[in-house]
Amino acid sequence: MDNSAILRQVRTRRKEIAITFDDGPNADYTPAILTMLSEVSGKATFYMIGEQIEANPDVVRAVDKEGHEIGNHTYSHPYLTRISPNECRQELKRTDTLIRKLTGKRPLTFRPPYLDYNEEVIAISKGEGYQMIGALNTETRDWEQPGADYILDKSLAHIGQGNILLFHDGYGDRSQTLQAFGRLLGILDERGYRLVTVSEMLASDRSE
Repeated sequence: MDNSAILRQVRTRRKEIAITFDDGPNADYTPAILTMLSEVSGKATFYMIGEQIEANPDVVRAVDKEGHEIGNHTYSHPYLTRISPNECRQELKRTDTLIRKLTGKRPLTFRPPYLDYNEEVIAISKGEGYQMIGALNTETRDWEQPGADYILDKSLAHIGQGNILLFHDGYGDRSQTLQAFGRLLGILDERGYRLVTVSEMLASDRSE
C-alpha cells in the first residue's frame, strides 16, 4: 500500500507547525480551543464529523470566521475499510456538502477516521480531490484521557518544522487535551514556532 498517500509532515524551510483536531465540532471544547489559539495568533485545522456539524452549526461558522481550516472527517466516523466503496464516497460527499453550505468553502483535506485506510480509500480520496492527512504524534492517544502530562510529553517528541500534530476536540471529556494543548502552545511560542493550517503549510511547501 502507498503509505506516502497520507501526509504526516510537510517539507518546509519555515518554522511552522500544523495543529489538528478531530471529531468535533463540540459546543464546549471547540470554542475553548479557538480562544486559546486567538491568544497566540495561531491557526489550526479542524477535521469535522458531519453528524457533529449538523449538531453544532454555529461552532462551524465560528471556526471558519476566525480563519481556521475545516477538513473532512466523514459523516458518521466509520472504519472506511469495512464499508463499501460507494458508502465511503458518500461519507465524504455528505460532509463536504455540509461544510460548503455553512462556510461557502470546499474542504481541501481529509483525515480517515481511526487513520484507517487502504488502496480503495486512497483512490476515493484522490477522486474527490482531497489530500489525505495523518499525524506524527498518534501515540498521545488523548482520546483515552491518559493524563495531560502524558499527552504533552508524547507531543513534544514530535515538534519540528512542517510536522502535523493530532488532538481531539469532540466525543467525551477533552479537558486533559485542553490542559496539554495550553501548555504546548506556550512551549511552541517560546521556541518560535508559527501555528498554521495544513493547507497553508502545503502551500508554503509548493512555493519554495
